[in-house]
Order: sequence, then structure tokens, then C-alpha cells
Amino acid sequence: MLNLEWFRTFKAIYETGNLSNAAQLLFISQPGVGLHLNSLEAYTGCRLFDRDTRKMTPTERGTILYNCIVDPVNRLAEAEDLFCRNSSTDKPTLSVGLGFETFEYTLAEHVAQLPFNLIIRFGEYPQMLHDLDSGTLDLVLTSQKGPQPNLQYTSFAKERLILICGAQTGTEELDRLISANQRTAIRDWLKRQIWYTTAADMAHLKNFWIANFKGQPDFKPNYVVPYSGAILSCMRNGKGFAVMPDFLCRKELERQTVRLAWEGDPYVENTLHFGKRKNTRYVSEIRQLEDLLTKNWFLQTQEGATHLSRLAPFQ
Repeated sequence: MLNLEWFRTFKAIYETGNLSNAAQLLFISQPGVGLHLNSLEAYTGCRLFDRDTRKMTPTERGTILYNCIVDPVNRLAEAEDLFCRNSSTDKPTLSVGLGFETFEYTLAEHVAQLPFNLIIRFGEYPQMLHDLDSGTLDLVLTSQKGPQPNLQYTSFAKERLILICGAQTGTEELDRLISANQRTAIRDWLKRQIWYTTAADMAHLKNFWIANFKGQPDFKPNYVVPYSGAILSCMRNGKGFAVMPDFLCRKELERQTVRLAWEGDPYVENTLHFGKRKNTRYVSEIRQLEDLLTKNWFLQTQEGATHLSRLAPFQ
């Protein structure tokens, strides 16, 4: 009998690129992800991915299947979020949208201590704000504000965008150009380098580029990976460049597996907000979650802080 969880797992593998990332996204073991995929391939009678040690590349049949199931699976997930309730308790259930790395840094180890149920959603900001407005989500951590009049935003922290590079990247020429403030030459030199980004965070690269070079980046990144942590894994002790929030790469900078290439001039900072509906039945729970996230953000960004970690909650 077909198991609908196989489709959820297949979608996660397709969107994240490998079994390990899919397992993290679904909060199940990697062998469990592999079992679901093998079962689905046995059921369909065709190979859905070409496998190598680092990446799962969808076959033609895999792409066709993804296009067929992505919308229905998303709708089932929305229905699950709306109607999920623990039958053995009267605790309320909150649905929260935020970035994967932010969840790991500020919330993951505290989830079991919360006095209410929690559903976590990872995704892109515009879609999460739409889901917040429609009632599918109750709280969103976002650097963007949507046009929905029913939503309100509370600033709680800042993130600074910096240019980092792999530890083996040669930057002598870049350092010389920066010292001489030769902006056109800096831009042209950077365009010839290896670049990493994520599909969701192309805005980081664009914002940094516009602030420092007065125009959109007119080159194509070499590697687009599922999430920011994957950029650090790829660049670790290697070569290449990326624009990232400094709090995400602080530990790698301290370990010197990646290096600060340029902070930019002027600095580029994003303000982070709590987004919520103006009218919600979970006022107390949301306030408690906001306090916890703000406290943990402060602790994470200040612990072992260097001159690159200047983030602090708004007073």
C-alpha cells in the first residue's frame, strides 16, 4: 500500500539535494529517509534520483513526479498544521516560521521545555508571511515586511552582512584593491571568483552588492545550496566567496575554517522582526516565545563575541 509519508520524504530530498539534509528537515533519521525513498521507487517501478556521495540528482521521472505531487503535499501540510492537536492534552499549538539556522541557534534545544505544542516551518519569507496572514502560521521571524494590513512587526535584533571566503582563498589582490578603495576594480575582481549562495538568500548578495557597487550583481553564482549552513560546509578550508549574516559564520570565523574578506563600506545590516497577526488567540504564548527567542539570540551572538559579533536585541 502506498504511504503518503513517502511523498513528503521524496519532496524533501528533491528540494534539499541529499538524504542528510532531508533527514534534518523532516526530523527523522537518514536511514529512515533512505527507506522511504527505496519504498517509493519500488512502488513506482522507476529510479527517481541519480545518486553520488554528495548529491541526489532527480531523474526525468523524478522531476515529473515532483511536479505532480508538490502542490498536493503542500496542501496536506497546511491541513496538518491547521488541525493538528494533541488528543491527550489541552495545550495550545503554535505554528512558527523561521530560518533553519535561526531555529538551530535559538530554539532547537529549548523546544521540549515549552508549555505549549509547537509546529516549526522553514521556508521563504514572502510565503511564510502569506501563511501568517491566512492563519496557517502564528509567528514568523523575518527580515522582510509584507503588505498585509492584518500583520504587525516588532524589531528585536540586527544581522550584519559580511563577505567571507574559504580559508584557502587567495585575497592579496582584493586586500590591495580595498585599501586603495578602487571600487570598480574590486567589483570586477570579485566577479571572476567562485561564489556560493542559497536560493532563499540571494537577497543577501544583492543587498551587499548594491550598497558597495551601486548596482545589481551581474554574474551567476557557481553553487546554489539548500541553506546557509551548507555554504559553510562547502567552503570550509576551501576556496570561494559568499555573503552571509555574521552571526551564522561566527564560529567558523573563530575556528579560521573561513575568513573575513570584507565587511563592506558602508556596512549592510538587516533588521529582524517578529511578525504576527494583530488579533491572535495566543497572545501569552507568543509573548513567551518572543522572550525566549530574544534571550537566546542575545546569548548566541554575544558568547565568545569578536569584533564581528556586534548583534544585540533592541532595547
